[in-house]
Amino acid sequence: MDRLTEMEAFATVVDQGGFTDAAKKMGISKSAVSKHVSSLEARLGARLLNRTTRRVSPTEIGLAYYDCARRVLTSAGEADALVTSMQGAPSGALRISVTKDFGVNHLSPVLGRFLAEYPAVTVSMDLTNRHVELVSEGFDVAVRMGAPADGSLLTQELTRTTRRMVASPSYFQRHGRPQKIDDLSDHRLLHYSDQIGGHAWRLIAPSGEVRQVRTGGALSVNDGQSLLNAAISGLGIAYLPGFLYAKALQDGMVEDVIPALPMDEVGIFATYPPGRFTQPKVRAFVDFLTEAFAEKGPGFH
Repeated sequence: MDRLTEMEAFATVVDQGGFTDAAKKMGISKSAVSKHVSSLEARLGARLLNRTTRRVSPTEIGLAYYDCARRVLTSAGEADALVTSMQGAPSGALRISVTKDFGVNHLSPVLGRFLAEYPAVTVSMDLTNRHVELVSEGFDVAVRMGAPADGSLLTQELTRTTRRMVASPSYFQRHGRPQKIDDLSDHRLLHYSDQIGGHAWRLIAPSGEVRQVRTGGALSVNDGQSLLNAAISGLGIAYLPGFLYAKALQDGMVEDVIPALPMDEVGIFATYPPGRFTQPKVRAFVDFLTEAFAEKGPGFH
């Protein structure tokens, strides 16, 4: 016989105070309840119930076993309920963290479609460029440029973009145009103030060598659009993702600083905490973002 069914029959007899009421509770015959309990006692080699013509009560061993059995049955019920809920319609509060540039320019415009498709979900979006601890800070999903360093997180690449240095024609007129990476030390650079690793740019030399360029700058700000605006106005050179600079480049408001340099391509990822089950609201949101950005490519805008 099924061990869990035996435990359930025994625990129900104790709860109901007899076989007749236990049978009604379980929706089976009294004889079936009795067989389940007898099988359990035989398997354990112990008498769990004191049976008289008037009442049924657990023995000392039976009472101890009842406490353990009830915990097991409660856990089994919770496990069943968890799986049922995981397969249900997405609902509840979804807390997401996203970088400011991507959140303002590309995630915010598509959120309306997600909320219309899943009306039982509410979204709280935190715009920040800093690294967040998903579990300890209570975030369900984070959207970041570059794969996360924490390999324990689940990751889905949404799209890819490029990064390159841009500056305005007026800047080049006043300060000249750098010809190689080493020339940047003589120029006015515009930096993200909250960039991980400080004021360092990851540039690829024509040889394919990756260079980490660390230089001071004329301006530091924690917003990419502000850096682009500063570059357009001629304040200096900005190193930005394609989804920010693409239109300004197309319109001639900025130019590629060193065209000979290969562009750095980077992935944009959705990350979320690991677990045996992914909540429906999280799965729905990640799937939505994957579809929404599936046709975007490097330098998208």
